[in-house]
Amino acid sequence: MLKLPNSRHCFVCGVENEHGLHLEFYETESGEVVVDYVVPDHFQGYPGIVHGGIVASLVDEVLGRVHMGNDPANPRFMFTAKMSVQYRKNVPTGKPIKIVGRAVNSKRRTATSVAEVYGPDGELLAEAEALLVDVPAEKIGDVDMATLGWKVYPD
Repeated sequence: MLKLPNSRHCFVCGVENEHGLHLEFYETESGEVVVDYVVPDHFQGYPGIVHGGIVASLVDEVLGRVHMGNDPANPRFMFTAKMSVQYRKNVPTGKPIKIVGRAVNSKRRTATSVAEVYGPDGELLAEAEALLVDVPAEKIGDVDMATLGWKVYPD
């Protein structure tokens, strides 16, 4: 398993975002990313249940990460153009969940992927699919990866 980079301020992966989720991503094979996570109670909607918008954020990040590649110096940054989420069962706070994302296809400027959220007992809780579009080169070309804090942080 290969640990993937994080940034400093991203809501989902930002290591310095005091309000963020602080997810860590691991590539298990090319085009597959896994996250093991315990959602804190302050991200609940109803008591003990993760807010649906947070579940959408979790899968959204994983859906894009599967196409980034594992070279921190040359990631493929993408926007989510379209995403659908099926909430099968409540996602619990305070218990371990697993999020698995897989690349479906990749074209010159677009890509598709799927993701699932599994509960502590391995039960499918949510699934998602997305169409992603490359961030335009002029938007990302001058970004200094070091300023973003884009690197693999130690566990």
